[in-house]
Amino acid sequence: MAFQGKPKRVVSQFPSPEELYLSGTLPRTTEAVDSLWLHQGDVIRAYAENHQNTADLALELPTGTGKTLPGLLIAEWVRRKAQGPVIYVTPTKQLARQVAATAQREGVPGALLIGPARNWDTLDESAVEGGEMIGITTYSAVFNSSPKLPEPRLLIFDDAHAGEQFVGNEYGVKVRRYESPAVYTAILEPLKPFLSGLQIQRLEGEPDPGAHHQVRLILPAVDSTALAKLDAALAHLPEPHKYEFAMIRSGLAACCVYLAYGGVQVRPMIPPTFENRVFSHAQQRIYLSATLGSGGELERAFGRREIVRMPLPTKTPPRSGRRMFVFPDLVKGGDPDGLTKRIIGLTNKALVLSQQTVAKTEAAAAALAGEGIRVFGREILEQQGLDVFATAPAGVLGLANRYDGLDLPGSACRIVVLGGNPDAVGLQERFLGERADANAALAERLRTRIVQGVGRCTRGPNDYAVVVVLGSDITKYFSRPDNLRALEPDLQAEVEFGWQNSKGTDPDEVISNVETFLAHGTEWREQGEPMVAEFRQEAVKVVSPAADALGRAAALEVEAWQLAFTGDWIGGSEKLQAAVPHVGPAATRGYRGLLLYIAGVWLYLGAQDETQRARARQLVRDAALAANRGTWLKEMQDLPGAEEVPLVPMDVVAVNAIVARLRRQLRPNQMNTELIGMSEALAQDTATVYERGLTTLGSFLGAEASKPKGQGRCDSAWVWGTALWMTIEAKSEEHDDGLLPLKDVRQANTQLDQLAADQGMDHPPADSPAIIVSDRLTVDPRHAPAANPNLYLTSTDVIGQIASDVVAVWGDLLSTAVGISSEPAQRQHVRSVMTENGCLPSQVIDRLTQNRIRPGD
Repeated sequence: MAFQGKPKRVVSQFPSPEELYLSGTLPRTTEAVDSLWLHQGDVIRAYAENHQNTADLALELPTGTGKTLPGLLIAEWVRRKAQGPVIYVTPTKQLARQVAATAQREGVPGALLIGPARNWDTLDESAVEGGEMIGITTYSAVFNSSPKLPEPRLLIFDDAHAGEQFVGNEYGVKVRRYESPAVYTAILEPLKPFLSGLQIQRLEGEPDPGAHHQVRLILPAVDSTALAKLDAALAHLPEPHKYEFAMIRSGLAACCVYLAYGGVQVRPMIPPTFENRVFSHAQQRIYLSATLGSGGELERAFGRREIVRMPLPTKTPPRSGRRMFVFPDLVKGGDPDGLTKRIIGLTNKALVLSQQTVAKTEAAAAALAGEGIRVFGREILEQQGLDVFATAPAGVLGLANRYDGLDLPGSACRIVVLGGNPDAVGLQERFLGERADANAALAERLRTRIVQGVGRCTRGPNDYAVVVVLGSDITKYFSRPDNLRALEPDLQAEVEFGWQNSKGTDPDEVISNVETFLAHGTEWREQGEPMVAEFRQEAVKVVSPAADALGRAAALEVEAWQLAFTGDWIGGSEKLQAAVPHVGPAATRGYRGLLLYIAGVWLYLGAQDETQRARARQLVRDAALAANRGTWLKEMQDLPGAEEVPLVPMDVVAVNAIVARLRRQLRPNQMNTELIGMSEALAQDTATVYERGLTTLGSFLGAEASKPKGQGRCDSAWVWGTALWMTIEAKSEEHDDGLLPLKDVRQANTQLDQLAADQGMDHPPADSPAIIVSDRLTVDPRHAPAANPNLYLTSTDVIGQIASDVVAVWGDLLSTAVGISSEPAQRQHVRSVMTENGCLPSQVIDRLTQNRIRPGD
């Protein structure tokens, strides 16, 4: 039998999207949801009343509170108004299939347009273009060099908070060295004019800890010849890189190159989405987001000057279930992997999310799974969908770099493991966080990834799941009071409850607590819930002033990159200069320095006279003054005609000391033996041996280095005359199995004053730091305020990286500098080699002071 009804017609009046749902007009299936949640109806109503014609609109619907259904209802409402094609966009094919299934269940006509365009169903394409169906596709189908989608009336981006990962990163060439060594080498070749011989040698040779860690920024437009060679090299790359290059080739001069031993990324900081007809020609773009921060991340990720935010109309955000956090690295016994495996064994069902590679993540999932438990990975997920895991009675699913769109409600999965800090999606993010001290610019997206990760298994108000936070990096993230205060109060309370019930707790007790939570019976309701409620009463969300500052600058930054991408260097520089005053708080100084530097380079590129070129050089000097940690600036190629920036006093002392040492009668074999001995000592745990290695390291950095005598003294003191001192308290025998004791903090607090007494001075030089070297995770948040403002925590890995750089520097100096007869020329050479490899005292101190113990500014 075939049913027939009235022919379709366009009508002038439409019910609201909410009324469309309630009227029974949609042919919903018996599996459709019973009704809209209150907050979903509020969002739909607010859109219809106030934002039908807002060009760029972000709707906030927190994780686990149902973004897809409101998005589909708005899409269907607009489609029925017959104003043009409507396209719903998701990050992945798997999520597109999920949305298509939801649309079918709810009676919304949808057509899947995923994979290569040549494989799309012709009838589906026609139906989407004719407004008969909603197109459901992926970010990659929109943001590519030649999108085949029709120009839409409305674009809806699901999981828009992941825009940087799925939009920004699409505009650029990304090469991992271990995957494509020949491609990496091809791109490295035209970049050699920006590198010293020693740097090239380290990048082309076997990896060493220092070279492997560092991300270097290069602006290729500074050297027109190198830029032309880079263009030629990129133009000859194989698939998929040739398609990546097509996205940015017209504006290659405005792109940044981020170079590390492990890979290279070529991209503009903000993507030129204005060139994309599907995106830019849409009458309206709606961004469905789990969180609407005020730092301008949506604008930067999508390249839009202004995105109007429509937060939840309700004052109280909907609850998205209950999470019990467990921090295995804080638990007594020092076996976090073993405890995590025991927790997973309670249900034999878990989701493991990690920042590692796909292979390493799936290997980690296999290691955590019990004997005979099936391990699922990305390939299975892409081929068979999430249901194959969700419906399995047991299994461990390991996914890399996936924090969005995994709906595992109810009993589908009760345990999620977060491994590694989600803070490095691409080399640009690594550079901003590790080199440019611009963590404030990343904070919003990092927080969103964390929130997304912890919410994968709590998809409704009655859901509950265990969240295992595994690894030192991500545990450190949760230990920082400013990170915690930026979370919603409910999540703050859950984290605090988990922290207090993990720290120093016996593993068996942790397992017992998890069992009580998973049972979710009377014992949990009467004992666990009241404790979480106590933490909730004290929790207050605090918006960082840095976020507001970055938000005010976002529109100007977007305009600046659009202008630079089209070759308007002067206009782009002026916009960046206008953005700088908005980026004012101390927390954004690193980002301010970066904007000033790029503004200076762009102004120089477009300069018509010497006045403009002089102004460009001044902007570069201002950048060095603005940045907290400007070590990356010392590595950048000088603008032609720029005066050499004088070394700061501590660096002068160090260079002079090293030159004096080189001008004495040296025995290279003896020096090499000392360097080898230093490296071997710093690779050991034994305190006395490690301390000797530290003192040797300080002497090779041009310091007067020694081990002060007496009880409670530091393990190594590095003195650069009266310019700057540094004390180091080494806890090499402490491993990452807990928190740094308060006694270590108090001991390190006094060591600079003791050193001042030794030197016959009233106090140490200004800004002298005290360093604790330990692989302990972090300091307990309750004890962190006891630290002096100049006390920092670093790891043995960082010391190892610096030592590796020192070995490379001295290897070069012993073969090149000794033969330079002129002392000024020798001094210049030493300065250059140390600068290029991050070994000036100012650079080393920057590397050691990334993690201040005391919270706040």
